[in-house]
Amino acid sequence: MFNIILYQPEIPPNTGNIIRLCANTGCHLHLIEPLGFELDDKKLRRAGLDYHEWADVQTHASLPELYAKLKSTATGTVYALSTRGTQNYSDISYSPGDSLIFGPETRGLPQDYLDSLAPEKILRLPMLGNSRSLNLSNAAAVIVYEALRQNSFAGLG
Repeated sequence: MFNIILYQPEIPPNTGNIIRLCANTGCHLHLIEPLGFELDDKKLRRAGLDYHEWADVQTHASLPELYAKLKSTATGTVYALSTRGTQNYSDISYSPGDSLIFGPETRGLPQDYLDSLAPEKILRLPMLGNSRSLNLSNAAAVIVYEALRQNSFAGLG
């Protein structure tokens, strides 16, 4: 399935919603520290509706730590999501094992991280020109379901 990576997430309900998304789609969720909340936060649990037990959620101290782990287990491509991206998310051919990395809600992924990626690996969701960004959990759901659709919703009923 797909990996969702949240780099230093800040808002508990967004992460809770993404936990619920992962529990219902089989995606693996990776949280990169520091987190802007405790994993037992009441708002996180409320948003996730206690789906945490059905989701594969792992916490990592850093991106390099996660990538070392993924290198040994995942076979896919890493795509970053950013309002600064130029590649439309729906123009990508997703494959199981791909990873989707999202930045913190208030600042997005660091520019030096984006600069380390090929431009075609930095995806964006189309929006009106004067829009800042979509809600993190909504953006994750849009892209996960596009990836699932392209793969005939394999494994889902």
